[in-house]
Amino acid sequence: MSFGLTFDKLLIIGILAVFLLGPDRLPYYASQLARLVRSLRDMANGAKNRMREEMGPDFDEIDWKQLDPRQYDPRRIIRDALTEDESPPVTVRPPRSAAYAERQAALTERQRQFADGEKAPFDSEAT
Repeated sequence: MSFGLTFDKLLIIGILAVFLLGPDRLPYYASQLARLVRSLRDMANGAKNRMREEMGPDFDEIDWKQLDPRQYDPRRIIRDALTEDESPPVTVRPPRSAAYAERQAALTERQRQFADGEKAPFDSEAT
């Protein structure tokens, strides 16, 4: 990760550090920064090794780029959705309960009663 830091920006940060910290304290703070970066890198490697031990051989088969949240750019998702061929939307239905199944069975029973052309009773006061 570069965090968008170019050489020019790093040079400006270095010059500001020299003026703010002074030449006497700069080596001490530079060594502290190096120690912090080293400890963070060791911590990340330790977590990675721990994950590899706990997950076993499946760890190396995981496609980490697929799990990167940066790939979910809303602009790209909308652009892809607008440019792809028209396909029917995928609907996800919640699991049906037993009560739902009973209501559906009762509904289909009433529909069978009036299937031979008989009209359903109409209650004009209910509407």
